[in-house]
Amino acid sequence: MSAARSKARQRAFQILFEADHRGVDPQGVLADWVRRAREPKPDEGVPQVGEYTMRLVEGYAQHAARIDELISGYSVGWTLDRMPIADRNILRLGAYELIWEDDVPDAVVLDEAVEIAKEFSTDESPAFVNGLLGRLKELKPSLRR
Repeated sequence: MSAARSKARQRAFQILFEADHRGVDPQGVLADWVRRAREPKPDEGVPQVGEYTMRLVEGYAQHAARIDELISGYSVGWTLDRMPIADRNILRLGAYELIWEDDVPDAVVLDEAVEIAKEFSTDESPAFVNGLLGRLKELKPSLRR
C-alpha cells in the first residue's frame, strides 16, 4: 500500500464525510478543498488535494445512487441513515474503489477501508466495514450495471 494512496483515501473520506454531514454535494466540498489548498497563503494544516483524491470523490459522486443502493441492499439490519456517518462514507469510498477502480487490488481496498474505520469510527466499525465490503467483493462481477 502506498502512503500517498492511503493519504488520498483518507482525504477523500474526509471530503465525503464533510459533504454528508453538511448535506451538500461532495464535488462542491472537493472544489472548496482544492481552492483553499491553492490560495497564495494557505492556512497551516490545509491539506493538499491530489489527483487520486479527486478521482475517488468524483468517481463516488458519479456512481453515488448505485453505491448507496448496494450498501443499503447488503447491510443486514442497517439502513443507510442509521449507520454512523463515518461508516457510511468509508463504505461509499470502499465500494466505489472496489467496483470501479480496476487497478487497485481488492485486498488493498478492504485493508485501507478497515484502517480508516479504526482511525475515525467506533470499535465495531472495522469488522462491519470489512464484512460488508467483503460481501461486495464476492459479488463484484455482477454489481457494475
